[in-house]
Amino acid sequence: MSSTADDGDPNLGGEDVAVTEQAAGEALDLLESEGMDVDESGLRLYVQQGGCAGLSYGMRFEHEPEEDDEVFERNGLRVFVDDASIDYIEGSVLDYEGGLQGAGFHVQNPNVVSECGCGESFRT
Repeated sequence: MSSTADDGDPNLGGEDVAVTEQAAGEALDLLESEGMDVDESGLRLYVQQGGCAGLSYGMRFEHEPEEDDEVFERNGLRVFVDDASIDYIEGSVLDYEGGLQGAGFHVQNPNVVSECGCGESFRT
């Protein structure tokens, strides 16, 4: 059974996942451009084995959460996190950064003890 965290302060970490207004806006725009229902669909944020530091983040859009997902609603965006990933990313903030080096989503994770040189993988 999925559980839903209340809104709280979307810019602060804690025992859940926070999402900045800019990240939520960008994700919602992408969801809508894919023809997905933003009231039911969401962004899956997960951790997988890989990268030179051992773990890496993954993100994808899904139409609905899985039964055992944690579901966080932040700034109008639903974020789905599976049980295996939540321990690695609790307290994280999902942000969106633009700039000359390219735009994209970035996870600010307080659990990270080291990252690889390119910043694509991490170790907790």
